[in-house]
Parts: sequence; C-alpha cells; structure tokens
Amino acid sequence: MAGNRDRFSTFSTATRLKQLGERTAAHVYRSQTRRQVRRSRLTGRAALLVLVLCTLVVALAYPMRQYVSQRSEIAGQRRAAEAASRRLERLRDEKARWQDNAYAEQQARKHLHFVRPGEISYIMTDPGAGAAERHRTGAAGSDRPWYSNVWDGVDKADRPGD
Repeated sequence: MAGNRDRFSTFSTATRLKQLGERTAAHVYRSQTRRQVRRSRLTGRAALLVLVLCTLVVALAYPMRQYVSQRSEIAGQRRAAEAASRRLERLRDEKARWQDNAYAEQQARKHLHFVRPGEISYIMTDPGAGAAERHRTGAAGSDRPWYSNVWDGVDKADRPGD
C-alpha cells in the first residue's frame, strides 16, 4: 500500500501542479484579454479624439487664415484712406491759397522771376560756385541736354590723353 500511496500522492501532486498551471495560465490569459480590451478601448477613444481635433484644426485653419489676412488688409486700407484724406486736405489748402492773387503773384515772382511793370530784376550768380558745385557732385553738364553729355563722354573715350 505504501507504493500506492506514493503513486497517489505523486499523482495528486502532479495533478495539482497541472491544475495550478492551468489556472495560472487562464488567469494570465484573462488579465491579458482585459488589458487588451481596455487598451483597445482607450486607443480607440484616443484615436477618435485625435481625429476630431485634427478635423477641427483642418476645418478652422483656412477660415482663420482668411480672417487674419482680411483684418490686415482692412487695416492697410484704413491707413491708405487716412493718408488720402490728409493729402486731400493739403490739396484743398493749396487750392485756397492759389485763389488768393497775392499768393499767385508771390509764386510767379519766386519761381518764374516775374516782375511788375517798372521794376528791374537782377539775378546774381557766382560763376565759381557753380563750377565748384558741378565738380563736387560730378554733374558737369547737368544744365545741358542728356544727349550732349553722352556725346561728350564718347568723345572723351576716344582721346588717348584723358
């Protein structure tokens, strides 16, 4: 009987180990499935949330860009309108000044060198100042037509001494 008992206890220990292993495997399998289910549910929610956020960003990006662009364009148009109104005021003031005969006469005397009958006008120029000014600026023939200056440049290029 002692042999039977050892065999039975071995059998029962092996059976117990086998059953314990099966239970452990089932427990591990169930926990993995729960974890996978939980993970997949969370991943699905996260994917849906990301998809909704991306859709909102894409749907709102173009209108927001247009809005910002139009606001800057409106600001530019307002600045242009203000500048035009300031220019209009200056032109109205100038027109009002030109309506005055004294201002028109003053401008004619200043820019066109007009004189009243009986007056004598003198314009004094310093010949040295004009030459020094032309030499300093490098515009030797600024009071001549442009084609004369070009022709003089061609002539100077042909002369070997210059």
